[in-house]
Amino acid sequence: MNRPLALLFALIGTALLVGIAAAISYGNVAAVWLCSIGSFLFIGFGFMVKAKLRRRNEKP
Repeated sequence: MNRPLALLFALIGTALLVGIAAAISYGNVAAVWLCSIGSFLFIGFGFMVKAKLRRRNEKP
C-alpha cells in the first residue's frame, strides 16, 4: 500500500476512534454504536485493500 493511501486510512480510522471517545464523553449511546461499527468496517476494509494490493503486486 502506498504511503498516501495508508495515511488516509490511518487518519480516517483515527478520526472514527476519536468519535467513539467523544460520543462516550457526551453520553450518546447511538453515536458510540455508530462510530464503533463504522470504525470496525472501515479498518477491515483497509486490511482488505492492503491484501488485494499485495496480491496484485506479487503476480508477475
